[in-house]
Amino acid sequence: MNALWLNAGLLLPLDKGGKLRTWHIMRHLAQRHAITYLSFADPGAKAGDVEGMREVCQSIETVPRLDPPKGTWRFRADAASYLADPVPYAIAKYRSPAYRRRLHELLRARRFDVVVCDFLVPMVNMPERLPCPVVLFTHNVESEIWRRHVDTARNVVARQLLRQQWRRMQRFEAEALRRADVAVAVSDADVDSFAELYPGAARKPLRVVPTGVDAEYFEPSTRPPRHAHLVFTGSMDWLPNEDGVRYFAAEVLPRIRALVPDTTLTIVGRAPTPGVRKLADDPAIAVTGLVEDVRPYIADAQVYVVPLRVGGGTRLKIFEAMAMGRAVVSTTIGAEGLPVTPGRHIAIADEPEAFARAVVDLIRDSNARAGLEAAARRLVSEQYDWSVVAREFDRALTSAANNGEGDDERFSVRTGVRRVRVGGVARG
Repeated sequence: MNALWLNAGLLLPLDKGGKLRTWHIMRHLAQRHAITYLSFADPGAKAGDVEGMREVCQSIETVPRLDPPKGTWRFRADAASYLADPVPYAIAKYRSPAYRRRLHELLRARRFDVVVCDFLVPMVNMPERLPCPVVLFTHNVESEIWRRHVDTARNVVARQLLRQQWRRMQRFEAEALRRADVAVAVSDADVDSFAELYPGAARKPLRVVPTGVDAEYFEPSTRPPRHAHLVFTGSMDWLPNEDGVRYFAAEVLPRIRALVPDTTLTIVGRAPTPGVRKLADDPAIAVTGLVEDVRPYIADAQVYVVPLRVGGGTRLKIFEAMAMGRAVVSTTIGAEGLPVTPGRHIAIADEPEAFARAVVDLIRDSNARAGLEAAARRLVSEQYDWSVVAREFDRALTSAANNGEGDDERFSVRTGVRRVRVGGVARG
């Protein structure tokens, strides 16, 4: 099969959850299919990042683009220029005649069996009609992320601006689902949200291809964790992550330290915002910025925390911590969409006091911590290796290319809110 894969950027370096998910899926797909990858690229991108893409695709096409750094006056001016745009800023800023032109050239020059639109962004440059089916790969329910930002915003002006962006994202997301021949979501929870939010647009098949983990790479460490040490990992320029760690530092960590005074926290991830960097003024909190390898940091954690209040999709970070045999405490939103059982694979708590108590209990009770760690490691290593996940995505592409013929019944296939049999088990 010849596939044209559209994205907003290169996958390398692998420093974000969405990049990791796509990379591992493409790595397996490339063994059977010819993939042409089209994306924007920073003019200053390392040559190795461009060439490294050839590990997961047959050919790589790039269009130069440079984003102003977040938090700068140029960033604010750029965002302000889109205030009257009906398309949300997070999408509209990628509108590009050069990208659209290269896409047209590729579609004219080659025969593709399917076009994969990775995230919503490429849709802003897609022609209304294409010569082959379109698969929309949704890593999140984007409008829900914006709605949750509205719910957690404290500043009145910020809340109004976020509300505007939320409504625009709703309209754009509905249109993207309408235009796609097949949509792939990363969890049953996301599919339910799409069906509820967009009952008309979501009448086409919505397939669930769960998230995965490289269980061999993220294997348990042989060294013990640091006592009362907590770790969070993630891209620190992503608003849900920034909101989560700042909330945790202000509302949850003081409650934990009231009971376990020597508790420490390390925040690991690329591009920490000024607000995140300021957290390191507390001597008990370390902010690393970008690291070459997150595994030593996860290995140090006695408890891995995911205090997200905003977000969507599924959390690769949780599966990575589980694969390394580390106990996880998360909010409901933080673990949303993951096939985990609270109390067996993970501890779930939402209010600051409950979250702090869950962390303290795991610090103090080594037997409870060991039980959680063992069950979590077993779950992800046996059922959610990337090779298994990629096979499900392969079926989605094949089904789309064949206009839905030859569907494998193991797929979680949805039309509207109806659920059908998956792997012999009726869901819903």
